[in-house]
Amino acid sequence: MNRNTRINALLLLAVAALAVLPLVLGLGDHKEEPFTGADAEAETAITEMEPDYEPWFSPLYEPPSGEIESALFAVQAAIGAGVLAYYFGLRRGRRQGEERALAARPDESAGD
Repeated sequence: MNRNTRINALLLLAVAALAVLPLVLGLGDHKEEPFTGADAEAETAITEMEPDYEPWFSPLYEPPSGEIESALFAVQAAIGAGVLAYYFGLRRGRRQGEERALAARPDESAGD
Protein backbone atom coordinates (compact mmCIF):
# COMPACT_ATOMS: atom_id res chain seq x y z
CA MET A 1 0.00 0.00 0.00
CA ASN A 2 1.58 3.26 -1.07
CA ARG A 3 1.65 6.46 0.97
CA ASN A 4 -1.26 8.18 -0.81
CA THR A 5 -3.52 5.16 -0.34
CA ARG A 6 -2.76 5.09 3.40
CA ILE A 7 -3.43 8.82 3.74
CA ASN A 8 -6.72 8.51 1.84
CA ALA A 9 -7.78 5.53 3.97
CA LEU A 10 -6.98 7.44 7.19
CA LEU A 11 -8.90 10.51 5.98
CA LEU A 12 -11.90 8.36 5.05
CA LEU A 13 -11.78 6.69 8.45
CA ALA A 14 -11.61 10.09 10.19
CA VAL A 15 -14.64 11.39 8.25
CA ALA A 16 -16.61 8.24 9.05
CA ALA A 17 -15.69 8.59 12.74
CA LEU A 18 -16.83 12.22 12.76
CA ALA A 19 -20.18 11.19 11.28
CA VAL A 20 -20.80 8.12 13.46
CA LEU A 21 -19.32 9.01 16.86
CA PRO A 22 -21.92 11.64 17.85
CA LEU A 23 -24.67 9.08 17.18
CA VAL A 24 -22.91 6.24 19.01
CA LEU A 25 -21.94 8.35 22.02
CA GLY A 26 -25.45 9.76 22.33
CA LEU A 27 -24.36 13.37 22.10
CA GLY A 28 -27.39 15.60 22.19
CA ASP A 29 -29.69 13.06 23.85
CA HIS A 30 -30.58 15.65 26.50
CA LYS A 31 -32.01 18.02 23.87
CA GLU A 32 -35.49 18.00 22.36
CA GLU A 33 -34.03 18.19 18.84
CA PRO A 34 -30.47 16.88 19.23
CA PHE A 35 -29.01 17.60 15.81
CA THR A 36 -30.50 20.93 14.81
CA GLY A 37 -28.42 23.36 12.80
CA ALA A 38 -26.37 26.24 14.12
CA ASP A 39 -29.06 28.70 13.01
CA ALA A 40 -31.64 27.14 15.32
CA GLU A 41 -29.13 27.02 18.18
CA ALA A 42 -28.30 30.72 17.68
CA GLU A 43 -31.98 31.67 17.53
CA THR A 44 -32.64 29.82 20.79
CA ALA A 45 -29.67 31.49 22.51
CA ILE A 46 -30.74 34.97 21.33
CA THR A 47 -34.34 34.56 22.48
CA GLU A 48 -33.14 33.31 25.88
CA MET A 49 -30.82 36.31 26.35
CA GLU A 50 -33.08 38.95 24.75
CA PRO A 51 -36.75 37.90 24.57
CA ASP A 52 -37.83 41.18 22.90
CA TYR A 53 -35.29 40.91 20.07
CA GLU A 54 -36.66 41.74 16.63
CA PRO A 55 -34.76 40.43 13.56
CA TRP A 56 -33.47 43.07 11.15
CA PHE A 57 -34.94 41.35 8.10
CA SER A 58 -36.91 38.30 7.07
CA PRO A 59 -35.87 35.54 4.64
CA LEU A 60 -36.59 36.04 0.94
CA TYR A 61 -38.07 32.53 0.73
CA GLU A 62 -39.38 30.41 3.57
CA PRO A 63 -39.72 26.71 2.58
CA PRO A 64 -43.08 25.21 3.55
CA SER A 65 -41.49 22.32 5.49
CA GLY A 66 -38.24 21.17 7.01
CA GLU A 67 -37.91 18.41 4.44
CA ILE A 68 -37.96 20.89 1.56
CA GLU A 69 -35.46 23.07 3.39
CA SER A 70 -33.17 20.06 3.83
CA ALA A 71 -33.56 19.12 0.16
CA LEU A 72 -32.67 22.65 -0.96
CA PHE A 73 -29.62 22.59 1.31
CA ALA A 74 -28.56 19.22 -0.16
CA VAL A 75 -28.93 20.60 -3.70
CA GLN A 76 -26.86 23.63 -2.74
CA ALA A 77 -24.17 21.38 -1.25
CA ALA A 78 -24.17 19.16 -4.35
CA ILE A 79 -23.74 22.16 -6.65
CA GLY A 80 -20.86 23.43 -4.51
CA ALA A 81 -19.21 20.01 -4.52
CA GLY A 82 -19.62 19.83 -8.30
CA VAL A 83 -17.99 23.22 -8.79
CA LEU A 84 -15.07 22.26 -6.55
CA ALA A 85 -14.64 18.88 -8.26
CA TYR A 86 -14.68 20.57 -11.68
CA TYR A 87 -12.06 23.11 -10.58
CA PHE A 88 -9.70 20.52 -9.10
CA GLY A 89 -10.19 18.18 -12.08
CA LEU A 90 -9.46 20.98 -14.53
CA ARG A 91 -6.38 21.98 -12.56
CA ARG A 92 -5.08 18.41 -12.45
CA GLY A 93 -5.79 17.90 -16.14
CA ARG A 94 -3.85 21.04 -17.05
CA ARG A 95 -0.91 19.93 -14.91
CA GLN A 96 -0.91 16.46 -16.48
CA GLY A 97 -1.12 18.02 -19.96
CA GLU A 98 1.87 20.24 -19.24
CA GLU A 99 3.85 17.26 -17.94
CA ARG A 100 3.02 15.23 -21.07
CA ALA A 101 3.96 18.15 -23.32
CA LEU A 102 7.31 18.50 -21.57
CA ALA A 103 7.95 14.76 -21.80
CA ALA A 104 7.08 14.67 -25.51
CA ARG A 105 9.29 17.63 -26.42
CA PRO A 106 12.60 16.50 -27.94
CA ASP A 107 15.73 17.33 -25.98
CA GLU A 108 16.99 20.61 -27.47
CA SER A 109 20.54 20.25 -26.18
CA ALA A 110 21.11 16.92 -28.05
CA GLY A 111 21.20 18.62 -31.46
CA ASP A 112 24.30 20.75 -30.76
